[in-house]
Amino acid sequence: MLLTSRRLVLRHFRPGDEEAFAAYRSDPEVARYQAWDTPLSLREATAAVARHAAADPDRVGWFPYAIALDGHLIGDIGVNLHENRKQAEIGFSVATPFQGRGYATEAVERLLRHLFLDLDLHRVSAECDPRNTTSARLLERVGFRREGLRRENTWLRDEWVDDLLFGLLAPDYRRGRAAGGALSR
Repeated sequence: MLLTSRRLVLRHFRPGDEEAFAAYRSDPEVARYQAWDTPLSLREATAAVARHAAADPDRVGWFPYAIALDGHLIGDIGVNLHENRKQAEIGFSVATPFQGRGYATEAVERLLRHLFLDLDLHRVSAECDPRNTTSARLLERVGFRREGLRRENTWLRDEWVDDLLFGLLAPDYRRGRAAGGALSR
């Protein structure tokens, strides 16, 4: 499955993605608010890319899309499809050299279009550490609403951290598109 946007392709992981995957997943700045450990060895990255490449986007559970720019892996965006197939959770990460250029926003917007218009989902949720203000602003910019805060909910890097909760409903998504807002792209 390929999802294309103006500059990006969201695709299956494939052989050849291992080095880029290991590089950005090993970057402490990219991993700062994520649950994975750093560094990620090339051996571990090879195994992860193989698992990701074999994943099925139509199955319930997590499916990781590779975010590609000009054929090169620059990040990933995951979808956790709920067993009722009407809800999903998303998460994303982009390599440091590609941050601040709108690629994450473009990837999230393209994925939302797929989830709401192609798959007819009712709700998409996301969460992030409240200190990750860049991701929180991105989620709000594309139409998510802050729905809550789970205090000291996640044990991450030897500390309890809060989880900021976001949600986007299909009617709100469609209204945003119809109004010509950020979601209309």
